[in-house]
Amino acid sequence: MSLYLDSKLNSKIPWTSKPLKRLIIQIIIQIIGVLTVIVILDTIILHIIDFNPPTKEELRGFYQWVIATILIVLMISSFSTGAFLLQNWKTTAIEAAEHKLKATEFELKATQQKQVAAEAELQALRLQLDTHFVFNNLSVLSELILEDQQLGYDYAENFTKVYRYLLVNSKKNLITVEEELKFLNSYLFLIKNRIGQGIVFEINIDKEKLSLKLPPLSLQLLIENALKHNRTLSDNPLKVKIYSTNQDELIVVNNLLPLIAKAQSASVGLNNITNRYALVSNKKPYIKKGKDTFTVKIPIIK
Repeated sequence: MSLYLDSKLNSKIPWTSKPLKRLIIQIIIQIIGVLTVIVILDTIILHIIDFNPPTKEELRGFYQWVIATILIVLMISSFSTGAFLLQNWKTTAIEAAEHKLKATEFELKATQQKQVAAEAELQALRLQLDTHFVFNNLSVLSELILEDQQLGYDYAENFTKVYRYLLVNSKKNLITVEEELKFLNSYLFLIKNRIGQGIVFEINIDKEKLSLKLPPLSLQLLIENALKHNRTLSDNPLKVKIYSTNQDELIVVNNLLPLIAKAQSASVGLNNITNRYALVSNKKPYIKKGKDTFTVKIPIIK
């Protein structure tokens, strides 16, 4: 319902024209909608089916359920709105880069044109985020809020950290290994609570490598790639190892547990990492698929 409401309001009152009016109307409609559904269900249960009057404990639980439902609807709406604004920002930024390239096409020399083209391509790659990542965690978050409020709070907090990192640091060319690992801790928290014992992580990176740099989200994309192409079973888990070498490299290796149905290719992943390295460094990632393992070596830059 929340996603359908977002799509309708996007056509009637877009965020780009009247953001405050849109926010107020959307919140009011959602709360009214949730309360209407709850009143209808309450009427059916108490008056038509003729149940016994509820106890105080049952009423207290009912009110808690009402509040939790409203919060979940508002939370889903906020993430949906964030994804919409991110996608709109991405399109605008890429169009601006393309316009800049066309405007300077006849004014710049050949070497300058090449530089502008590289900058535009790099910007497009940095914005090539999977906006569906937001929705992959909403069902888990909704269940946790109702079943375990503390765990639900921790999940929402880590989800916020991940989403903030995506918005802020995806615009950068390079970021330190230490910053990437802080983000990765929150990201792995989400994965472990979504998949459980079906995946195991082992991270071992030397402290002296923490100040070196790499393109942001590189480790996340490699983990997503492993999850996309492999099964995650509690009795035979997917094992992902991340460690550093003396050659200023980070190695990400996972065992192979191929899916029965082949996963559909996405717009982000190995090609994104390879292309970004080509634009910021002369070093290239190394990719090898063995008989039992899949290995990616990514350079870390001084």
